[in-house]
Amino acid sequence: MSTSPASIEHILDTLSDQPVTFKKMFGEYALYLNGIVVAFVCDDTLFIKPTPSALAILPEAPRGPAYPGSKDYIIGAEALDDPDLCIRALRAVASDAPAPKPKKPKSPKPL
Repeated sequence: MSTSPASIEHILDTLSDQPVTFKKMFGEYALYLNGIVVAFVCDDTLFIKPTPSALAILPEAPRGPAYPGSKDYIIGAEALDDPDLCIRALRAVASDAPAPKPKKPKSPKPL
């Protein structure tokens, strides 16, 4: 089962005053905050990355795998009921993320 576009629209509407974007991946979605992956949406459920700061903000939130074989993520369904809390958790994930690696310049294609 994959995530419906309506679920993504609901999440983006809930967090509309934040720079949250998404990319579709394998029928599911990755959520980005300022270009950093902070969560996934799988089977219409928000899964927030379990960084130390996010766990401190949402210590009682349920956890579970986003997809078969994945590590446990914070299930963000209840956090979405409080958009300020949800965005605090997403910002915490972004602040815990390592700096992005510089991208290699693309080599020109041979003619």
